[in-house]
Amino acid sequence: MKNPTVDVIIPTYKPGQNFIKLVERLENQSYPVNRIIIINTEERYFAALSYGNQFEQKHRNKVTVSHISKMEFDHGHTRKEAVKKSDADIFVCMTDDAMPKSNRLIEKLIDPIIKEKAQFAYARQLPRENAGIVESYTRHFNYPKESKIKSKKDIEKLGIKTYFFSNVCAAYRRDLYDELGGFIDYTLFNEDMIFAAKAIQAGYKIAYVADADVIHSHSYTNKEQFHRNFDLGVSQAEHPEIFEKVPSVSEGKKYVKSMLSYLKSKKKFGKMIPFLVNSAYKYAGYKFGKNYEKLPEKWIMKFTTNRDYWLKKNIRNATSSIDPYSGYGMSPDERK
Repeated sequence: MKNPTVDVIIPTYKPGQNFIKLVERLENQSYPVNRIIIINTEERYFAALSYGNQFEQKHRNKVTVSHISKMEFDHGHTRKEAVKKSDADIFVCMTDDAMPKSNRLIEKLIDPIIKEKAQFAYARQLPRENAGIVESYTRHFNYPKESKIKSKKDIEKLGIKTYFFSNVCAAYRRDLYDELGGFIDYTLFNEDMIFAAKAIQAGYKIAYVADADVIHSHSYTNKEQFHRNFDLGVSQAEHPEIFEKVPSVSEGKKYVKSMLSYLKSKKKFGKMIPFLVNSAYKYAGYKFGKNYEKLPEKWIMKFTTNRDYWLKKNIRNATSSIDPYSGYGMSPDERK
């Protein structure tokens, strides 16, 4: 690819002041961003952010903003609709809480795609300055210093890590994204890994670009980890064609052992018990999510982070057998 155009797509929900800084950094990248397409959930929150600073007027040359309701949001469908608003050769998905570390993020991220070493790429995530020792090490465990190209031949060695991919900051070659059918329409979680698995299985390659880095980390409570991992487990249970073939529990055990070894080496013994408790919450949430079909609905609604997803799922299931043309006096031939 020679001099491809690049758009950036960002779903937002209650964006803070750092989001304005994110947009400014994207506007000043060494490789120019053509457009920044924002799909915002609940207009009132975006209005609160932009009130008094004329955000949309200041950035109107590059930024377009569309608003949806919380009920409409879906990790896969919302991004899929946003991509339709782009005509760039490459689009980059980001989240509203990720921050480019430098003005070379886009240049570095799309380099493997331009050079045809891979068709899709994702960035390295670095911990925030105030991140604790556990969160900082977690970022380094999941996003090491070495870049890597992943393909179908790596499944036996890497397992679930072959499909590891993150829309916190990821680049897609548009023509091949379309060829593969784009993001899944309805998913509670993992729209990025589900697409990555589809790409890998189709014979394409994914680049992990360690020198394209964004600042992004979270310090979740035990309860928050339970809820997030419940949704993670559900997303895997809903797609057994992908995740049952590559077990992920072994990767979790590897992470726990590595973390304990690291804390021991740093003589942070007091962090071990809280970490193990946090890991137990994560594992419990994951196991409940994997077996969500056996749970009563009230438990599911209590465990999930996204109640609207389940409400919409119930509606889809209840209306899936309805013929929208029936009762309107149309014959079968007319309906065709």
